[in-house]
Amino acid sequence: MAFDPERLRNWDFGEQRQSYDARDAILYALGVGLPIAPGESQDLDFLLEDRLRVLPAFAVTLATPGMWPKTPALEVDWVKVLHMAHAAQFHKALPAKADVVGRAAITGLYDRGAEKGAVCILRRQITDAADGTLYCTIDQTVALRGNGGFGGEPLPKATRPEMPARAPDHVEAVATSQRAALVYRLSGDYNPLHGDYDVARKAGYDRPILHGLASYGTVCAVVLRAFCGGNPALMRSLSLRFAGVVMPGDRLDFSCWKEGSQILFEAKVGERTVLDQGVAEIV
Repeated sequence: MAFDPERLRNWDFGEQRQSYDARDAILYALGVGLPIAPGESQDLDFLLEDRLRVLPAFAVTLATPGMWPKTPALEVDWVKVLHMAHAAQFHKALPAKADVVGRAAITGLYDRGAEKGAVCILRRQITDAADGTLYCTIDQTVALRGNGGFGGEPLPKATRPEMPARAPDHVEAVATSQRAALVYRLSGDYNPLHGDYDVARKAGYDRPILHGLASYGTVCAVVLRAFCGGNPALMRSLSLRFAGVVMPGDRLDFSCWKEGSQILFEAKVGERTVLDQGVAEIV
């Protein structure tokens, strides 16, 4: 059976349900590097259950369809799958515990040719299982590097946010742990690329790489503390492109600019940009 783009476009991901509690939210916060600030700081509000606030980005880990590219019927070359970009709208702050439902669908599939592969967009919505409250809408952009050349539509050009030509309003350096990927995977992303050396080598890396969404959660925490007083209800959306690979142990150097209700940001490892086109909408 060969890769069939129509099969992927129309794939039924079903309905995922998940119960989470304070322990899960705290484990997520640890997995994205909190506490970032030393000593007594607002970071502890995301780590102590008696006053727990939940990082908005925690929503992107909830009620997922898991490693769907490994589904045999889809014939996706899953070892060559790469997370390109991620965007989320946060409609309502997450409570410390809840039962949630996730529903996913492919909303775009584009062909970049046999050499470059395909790009798909998976949209998910996370709602409360009890009353239907919509917590988050997620658009995940994924490169299927081994599945192009099927004659589909090309990837449309997107408007890219430009960072201001002035000094950043906030800079912060975050040193990731050598164990960062092994901790982050416990929030539900068990892609072996982030833990298994053999799989990492087959994908073209000399060792397991850090999850892109771990860096996504880190910048969520940085922006919250710097521009929202640590209040999750003040962040409305967060989007970025994964411009380069981050390894466990790398230091992420963030630069952030405030432009009205938008926070524009990017991150580097040394001289290499690893996160770009970053935009957070805040209240």
